[in-house]
Amino acid sequence: MITPGLATRLRVLLEQMDDDVALALSDLGLRDYRPRFSAVIRHIDQHGPASIGDVAERLGVTHSAASQTVSEMERRGLLVVKQGEDARHRLVRLSAKSKRLLPAINAEWDATDGAAEALDTELPYRLSQLVDDLDAALQRRRFRHRIADSAKELPDSTHRTVLMTIDE
Repeated sequence: MITPGLATRLRVLLEQMDDDVALALSDLGLRDYRPRFSAVIRHIDQHGPASIGDVAERLGVTHSAASQTVSEMERRGLLVVKQGEDARHRLVRLSAKSKRLLPAINAEWDATDGAAEALDTELPYRLSQLVDDLDAALQRRRFRHRIADSAKELPDSTHRTVLMTIDE
């Protein structure tokens, strides 16, 4: 049996947690609603209308990813998107529907924060600190470069040659 790699294990855990948040949202009556929508709605609620670039920066995602999320939310009636100062600039604001959902969204957000804090107390070290440390380490040196370093140590020259091209 092949043991899953670190990235696979992290992805599975994240998907499990994300699925559970989606189920909690559904329990609150937020069906056909994705957990990632909450951060967008809360940001706009707290700071007012925002550009997609502002949303991307706030969420720590690419402009493309934010644009896709905003488009999906607009299709579901959660956001209203209007052209901004020029054709490339779009301004995102909350719809009446998302304003009505805010109490449930905020309740779930607070409950999820509480659950994350409780999970942190069960662990021998804070998961949130580990994530911060992992992020900092990967900011210092991307994982792909770490793979290239590791490939240099492989005994098989074919693997080493292929993987060393990452550094080029």
